[in-house]
Amino acid sequence: SIFSAFRKLFHTLWFFSLKNGTIKEMVLQFLYTVKTFSKQRKEFFYIMKSVSERFLTYIKQPTTSDENSSAIPSTKQQLIFGDFLVKECQAIGLADASMDRHGYVMATLPATDPNAPTIGFIAHMDTSPAVTDTNVKPRIVEHYDGKDIVLNTAENIVMKTADFPELLNYVGKDLIVTDGTTLLGADDKAGVAEIMTMAEDLLNHPEKKHGKIRIGFTPDEEVGAGADHFDVKLFGADYAYTVDGGALGELEYENFNAAGAKLHVYGRSVHPGSAKGKMKNAILIAQEFQKLLPVEQNPMYTEGYEGFFHLDALSGNVEEVTADYIIRDHNRQLFEQKKELFLSCADFLNRKYGEGTAIVDMKDSYYNMREIMEQHMHLIDNAKAAMEELGIEPKVSPIRGGTDGARLSFMGLPCPNLCTGGENYHGRYEYACVQSMEKTTELLIAIAAKYANR
Repeated sequence: SIFSAFRKLFHTLWFFSLKNGTIKEMVLQFLYTVKTFSKQRKEFFYIMKSVSERFLTYIKQPTTSDENSSAIPSTKQQLIFGDFLVKECQAIGLADASMDRHGYVMATLPATDPNAPTIGFIAHMDTSPAVTDTNVKPRIVEHYDGKDIVLNTAENIVMKTADFPELLNYVGKDLIVTDGTTLLGADDKAGVAEIMTMAEDLLNHPEKKHGKIRIGFTPDEEVGAGADHFDVKLFGADYAYTVDGGALGELEYENFNAAGAKLHVYGRSVHPGSAKGKMKNAILIAQEFQKLLPVEQNPMYTEGYEGFFHLDALSGNVEEVTADYIIRDHNRQLFEQKKELFLSCADFLNRKYGEGTAIVDMKDSYYNMREIMEQHMHLIDNAKAAMEELGIEPKVSPIRGGTDGARLSFMGLPCPNLCTGGENYHGRYEYACVQSMEKTTELLIAIAAKYANR
């Protein structure tokens, strides 16, 4: 840019005129004039977008991921959205923005402090397959009054404070909601919007100090594949934050250890009129398996650090049943014990009904990032300090789930999780607070400044 060229000229003149105050004043005044003119001209032709404007644009694009797809990424819509983000990055001045063949978008915000570490900010582009994100119809509830919110009069879909008491924390705020027929997409397009708005703000305010910032947008996080093809070396950050949490102030560096288990039960179908001593009903055997698991270790009875076995899907008939489970625990030792118990239940059924009756396919998904974060607690300390300076109350709590950051931390990129300002993810009652998204954008800028002023 013109400003950068004259800055280099200024440094040269400064070196040769250390004792000549007049030349210094002339160069400084000229430099200031060029900078001011350049900034004014840019602002005349381009008006910065607010984070909520970006968000409302992004959620119009469907990006649901598909756990049953073998494609990478799992849906084409994510590639379309990724290409959209690349073009937007380039439009605001992130010249190196690109998307690889797996759908990962990366871009660089050059440093104003070259001595600061490189910090990454990461969000995912896909939305949960739990509820459709096609034809999202958002509405802004301005100055929320604390009452139940009617999302859809025709279908009588109402978001009630009795069901969602957290709504009362947002009295007087502006809430973005759906019409009750789709999810909203704040998970994680709010995070994408906040990162993009942060980048544009810093590009337009070179006086704000920060090191090199790497931006990453990932596909397929919702189906557990967000980090599968993430190139940590190419990303090149020393540390990073995922922007994928919930309410303002959430700061998370502990998550479940997680595994997925698929139980196959094989039975024998015989006419019920002559089934005595012959039939093996796979449906009943699968029910028996479920009863062998500790009843209190069910998601509906657990909270905080308590782990669980969750039966997520069940299909089949007398001949064959397939049951999909997820196994979770924050404690690594208890996690391993849960997996052993699951396998031992299958062994018991094989001894009872014959070898090959119950077959388990089990695979670890991710581990508790705390193991890595304990070596890099400055990431948590700086985020908490930045929150407090902005008047945000830090809410440090364990994630009862996982993020891309959990896997990235074990891939060599320490990566705790920050809030986005959304609530009720993965459902038709999802909403996002405009003021919370604005504060989160300020938080990202403040964290970047912390590492420049370390």
